[in-house]
Amino acid sequence: MLLQDYNKYKWFLTSSGILVVAGKSAVQNDELLKRIKSMNREFIVMHTNSPGSPFSIILEDPGKVTKEDMQECAIFTASFSRAWRLKKKGAIIDLFKVSQLSKPIKLKVGTWIVKGKVERKEFPLGLVLTVQEKKLRAVPEKTVKLKRNVLLNVFPGEKDKTKMTEEISKKLNNKFSREEILAALPAGGVSFK
Repeated sequence: MLLQDYNKYKWFLTSSGILVVAGKSAVQNDELLKRIKSMNREFIVMHTNSPGSPFSIILEDPGKVTKEDMQECAIFTASFSRAWRLKKKGAIIDLFKVSQLSKPIKLKVGTWIVKGKVERKEFPLGLVLTVQEKKLRAVPEKTVKLKRNVLLNVFPGEKDKTKMTEEISKKLNNKFSREEILAALPAGGVSFK
């Protein structure tokens, strides 16, 4: 595996089993992108068109990444962006490659320059809670192959996630701690089905 310590970042596995990693903060975005750039390999990267999202990296040769993998990564990126806290229904995602990124010294933490062509498309917000690699994860629904493995659908909402953990825990049959639930969910309010 390319990043042995991927658990310290936001992460999920696509429906085809590809690892996607993303920073949890501006500092982590910088650290992650510097590490990825130092590998001297090409990967697909996504970020919202506006500030306030993780840089999400699909850790696979771009030629092996499917359209579904890219769509799942885009939904993940959109859902963990500022758009979730603002209770939006969607976010515009920019798709580019690692080789297009640069970081002049004068740029603030978490900010990178993207040179060249950028693919841009809007994606909906919404995730499901499931278990991947024995950890509770909030992932795009299409990554979960068996419907019975979808524990709960979550969307942006009015109710603060910290106040909803007990209710969410009950819906998950009290199998996960408050900390596990909070770590899995995007920042901001939630609603669920």
